[in-house]
Formats: sequence, C-alpha cells, structure tokens
Amino acid sequence: MNKTTNWVGQNLTLNIEKVAHGGIFVARHEGRVVFVSHVLPGEKVIAKVYEDRGGAFCRAEPTEILEPSIDRVKHFWKQAGPGGAGGAEFGHINLKRQRELKADVLEEALQRMAGITLRPEVQATAGDDENNGLHYRTRIQLHVDEAGVVGPYRERSHDVVRVRDLPLAVDEIRELELQNKNFQDVKKIEVAASNTGQVQWKIDKKLKGDERLIERVAGRTFRISGGGFWQVHKKAAEILSTAVNAMIADVGIDLEADNLDLYGGVGLFTGAIAAKFGKELRMTSVESFRQATEDATLNLADLPKVKAVCSATERFLNEKVGNLDKGGKLSSPKNSTVVLDPPRSGAGAKVAQQLIAISPKHIVYVACDPIALARDLKEFLAGGYQLRDLKAFDLFPHTHHVEAIASLVKISDS
Repeated sequence: MNKTTNWVGQNLTLNIEKVAHGGIFVARHEGRVVFVSHVLPGEKVIAKVYEDRGGAFCRAEPTEILEPSIDRVKHFWKQAGPGGAGGAEFGHINLKRQRELKADVLEEALQRMAGITLRPEVQATAGDDENNGLHYRTRIQLHVDEAGVVGPYRERSHDVVRVRDLPLAVDEIRELELQNKNFQDVKKIEVAASNTGQVQWKIDKKLKGDERLIERVAGRTFRISGGGFWQVHKKAAEILSTAVNAMIADVGIDLEADNLDLYGGVGLFTGAIAAKFGKELRMTSVESFRQATEDATLNLADLPKVKAVCSATERFLNEKVGNLDKGGKLSSPKNSTVVLDPPRSGAGAKVAQQLIAISPKHIVYVACDPIALARDLKEFLAGGYQLRDLKAFDLFPHTHHVEAIASLVKISDS
C-alpha cells in the first residue's frame, strides 16, 4: 500500500466490523482502518471518503447500504443521517441494538485501558422503548443562521438544518415551537424544562421564561438558576441518585465521616443521600460554578452538617492533601464516602491521585464517558481500590452516549 495515497472522494466497498468510541464504526480497506458513520456491524456498504490525513486511517460516509443489518430501522428524523442534523447518530438502529453497542464500547474500554474484564448490561429507562426513545430531553440547544432559521447544526459543520419538530425533546419544549419561528441577530437558543412544569430559555444568554427551575427528586426539592447543570434525560436524576444510594447502602456509610460530593452541582447527590440515610449526614458538596454553589447552599439548607463550597475539585483536594502532609487529620478518613460526577473528560490522574492520598473507604464514580471512566479506574485500581460494582444506563437514546456508575472500595491494609 502506498501510504501517501489520499483517498478523499473515493468510493470504497466496505464490510463493517464493529463499533468504536464516539458513535462511529470500523471497517478495513487495503490494510487501513476506515471509520464510517451511520452504519452497523455486519453491513456491507459503499462509503465515500471525506477525510484522509494519511497514516493508518481515514473517514467515510455511506452512500449505499448493499447488505443492511436486521437491526437497521428508518430514522425517526428525516433530516438526520449523512449530511443531515447532528445529535442522533444512532437513530438508524433499533433501541435494543443501540444498548448492545454501548455495552461493546464500555466493555472494550474497561479491558483495554483498565485491564477489567466485565461487560455491564446497559439498562433501558422505563418508558423509553414504548416511546421509541423519543421525548426525553429536558435540555436542548438550537442555533440560528443569518436568515433567522432555527435548528440543530448539520453534522461536522456550523450550518443550521431547518427542522419542523424536535422529537427528542420533552413536550413542554416541543410546544414552544422555537424551531418554527424566525429570529433576527441571534446565534444560539438554549431551552430547559423541569419536572414540576417550569420552562426557561436563553436567547444569546438573555434569560426568558421562568427565572428558576424546580426539580423534585428523592422526595426533595432542587432549585436551579439559569445556567445551572441538571441531567438531560427527564428520569436521569432519579435513576442515578437511586443507583448511587444503592451502592452506598451495599458498602455502608458513616454519617459522621468527612464525606464528599465532588463536582456536586446544585446538590443532587448530597440531598438524595441525606434523604436516604438521614439528615445527620456530614458531607461537603464541592462545585466550581458559583451560581450552582449558591443553589446548592439553598437546596441543602435544612441539613445542619452539610455545606456547599465553591471551588475547583482539584484545588479543594489539594488543600486536603496539603493538610495531611502537614500532619493534619481528617474526620474519620478511613470511613468516608466520596461521590464524584466529573465532566465528560473525567476526573483525571491528578484528582484520582489526590483521592488515593486521602484514602476514603468508598468511592462512587458517576461517568458519562467510557474512555474517561476506564482511564480513571486504572488509577484507582493501582492505588489500592477494588471495583465492587458497575452499572450502566441508557440515558441518551439515539446517541452513542452512555452513563455508568462505578463503586470502588478501599482494600484493607490489614
């Protein structure tokens, strides 16, 4: 093979082998890997190469499906697919197969990056199969072009696609029909809806609708000001907090220990843990976004031993590790529980090493990216923790994203 050959514009006949991280699929041609979108393992396709930077791989889009998979379905959104609207890259796959593919990616990441042999079942959310995985998003982002057309971006571009409906969004957002209106001198529209009926949207950061969203989860109320983080799927907060509490119950929690909720947002997990195990919970919720920290302070005000701290997690843990280095002590460090829900990039080696130094009894890691999770699990396993449990949930139907929660227990020094 001539490695200097550029295949851009060529049509290749390919047999699709497997799924890869990021919602793309793997084929091989003349010794090179070809990453192809909008296909399925087992399919034979003709695909046109649109990117080739040399080296071991290139990227292509299908132009014809020669032998379709039995799991291929008609996309619910006619503007999706090659050259269409982004955000539903698995929409051509039936929901059961989508979850199997997500399990494939998670299994491979755990094995390759952390040496963990495990294939978690990616659990469906109740009601999603009946709704064909639609009407679940409580958060959406739309863009506006120079002509005032509102819609999602076209895949791999900043071109706005005109759409008539927003089928992934909850009905409260769909009923606004923002995508069918014309806006002038606007670039971006963000919309959010709560499970208690509020709807707010930002037009180029100018807040409209309800000033604050109110969510009810685990028997508690959570107030979220404009811009505060909340889970996208309408049932995600309940599912994740229930799973976190189940893992904590399995290991046990010392309510008086120096318990931490890192990347704590508006206080969801701290509030849910207190609702489950008692208001005597001692826990610090750590969040870098000031408005979210202020919301957490309000949401957790009835818990006398809980506090919300506005700080980057790494800086907060640095101070704790520094106190240990100076001979300071933590409150029952060996018995503490740490919950962390980092961004998609993961906690990272520095935070993992800081937690290993603090040495909590139990770490519950909520992750939205399999690669980042597996990378960080490798650090924790090397640092004296064992993986006690791992659950996975399909909270992003019709996309490649999957949510996972890992329970890590400190191996006894004795």
